Amino acid sequence: MKTPRRYHGYILLPNLLEEPLSLESEDSSEEEEDPVRTSPDDPALFTEEFHQPVLNGQSNIMHLDQIQKLAPHLPVRVTGHPWNLIYCTARDGFSLKSMYRSMSDLASPVLLVIRDTDGQIFGAFSSTAIHVSSCFYGNGENFLFSFTPQLKVFKWTGKNTFFMKGDADALAIGGGSGKFGLWLDGDLNHGGSHPCETFNNEALSPKEEFLIQDLEVWALS
Repeated sequence: MKTPRRYHGYILLPNLLEEPLSLESEDSSEEEEDPVRTSPDDPALFTEEFHQPVLNGQSNIMHLDQIQKLAPHLPVRVTGHPWNLIYCTARDGFSLKSMYRSMSDLASPVLLVIRDTDGQIFGAFSSTAIHVSSCFYGNGENFLFSFTPQLKVFKWTGKNTFFMKGDADALAIGGGSGKFGLWLDGDLNHGGSHPCETFNNEALSPKEEFLIQDLEVWALS
């Protein structure tokens, strides 16, 4: 299996960066948004109509209080929809291809949640199912998040549309200047996180390169 390599301090993923990064997008938003770093205690984030999501499945990563803090940051269009656990490494094993297959017939947004071997919890919201693509896809709804331990959410900056792109060897989320906001290898064993222009995020894990302990994908439909 191809592995990430370094070049002048940057991490280059196989295939994803062998071609010039294109601004072409399968589904991109025309409106620009300011990046938002938020605290779960910010009262402006919560509405009187907020409802706790119903989970069809049990998370091995997030506790109930973390779910309650993250849910209000999701787009309004998924409010009230159940969270369906469609892929988890504890049940389905560690394979990026298997993760793609779990979403092959899915049209709904998804939430990707990761816990590394240091216990750090972070992930991404995708406006569409995660799939193999030759170009970047997604829209301004996409965001990255981390619990450090307080929740931080990193919204789209509008600077580029490098929302998400993946092949059999790697998945990349957010980009710019040769760095990815979050990337995962084909075995779902290793990953990395760097500040990127798409989301103006902090590194989601204390380590630039981390080992994955658990990974879950929730379909919000």
